[in-house]
Amino acid sequence: MSRRFFVRIVLPPLLVFIAAALLLEAYSRIAHVPTYVLPAPSRVGRTLVNDRSLFYASLRTTAQEAIVGFLASALAGILGAIALRASSLGRRALYPYTVFFQTVPIIAIAPLLLIWVGAGPPAVTSCAFVVSVFPVIANTLNGLRSTDPALVDLFRLYGAGPVATVWKLRLPFALPNIFTGLRVAAGLAVIGAVVSEFLVGTVGDQEGLGVRMVSAAHNLRTDQVFAGVLLSSLLGLALFGAVNLAGYLLLRNWHVSASDVQ
Repeated sequence: MSRRFFVRIVLPPLLVFIAAALLLEAYSRIAHVPTYVLPAPSRVGRTLVNDRSLFYASLRTTAQEAIVGFLASALAGILGAIALRASSLGRRALYPYTVFFQTVPIIAIAPLLLIWVGAGPPAVTSCAFVVSVFPVIANTLNGLRSTDPALVDLFRLYGAGPVATVWKLRLPFALPNIFTGLRVAAGLAVIGAVVSEFLVGTVGDQEGLGVRMVSAAHNLRTDQVFAGVLLSSLLGLALFGAVNLAGYLLLRNWHVSASDVQ
């Protein structure tokens, strides 16, 4: 299974990444592009190795903020969707306001969160939560409302109450939709964390990848900027992969969407 997973899932994008890195390396050397404009991949790699302790600390800070924000959005999004589905009046009255989380510019609310919850990780985590919660609400609600009516009638026929129907029928039926929302939220949480770090700064030695990239850009250390972008992308990919793995393990035996590792 592990070899099949590597060959089918890991190897194709890895080969594309290697090919792109080799082409970029050749171009930067042949065209003699200044390093402050476009550093060669080899230079970015050396930067990651030479400054690994700094980047590791920044990656750990950003990862903690993004993961906490993502988990909070997953919990709040699923519970909020269950509450909205339970009441048609509440859904009509409140659901339009959930779109606020998707449409509000993070650059506008980050200063407010800085005032309300304090600088550093609390504000960054809050931003990651705000930008990632709507996909969970929207997809979960869609899944809960898409339950087969015949199965709902069958549960009602056997005397199942509302709580049992939600827990034993609607939530399992909505799992594919829930994991779709969680996949989107995983990437958005990392984006929200990094972008908000640009705006709210840092407290003490808790310097995330966003702060480090801004500082590197001001000093024309483009290699460090690229290193930060690469680590941010890998963090988002890791969080997305964790959600994909959880979805595969839960759905592989009964749902067509997980018939193969995605």
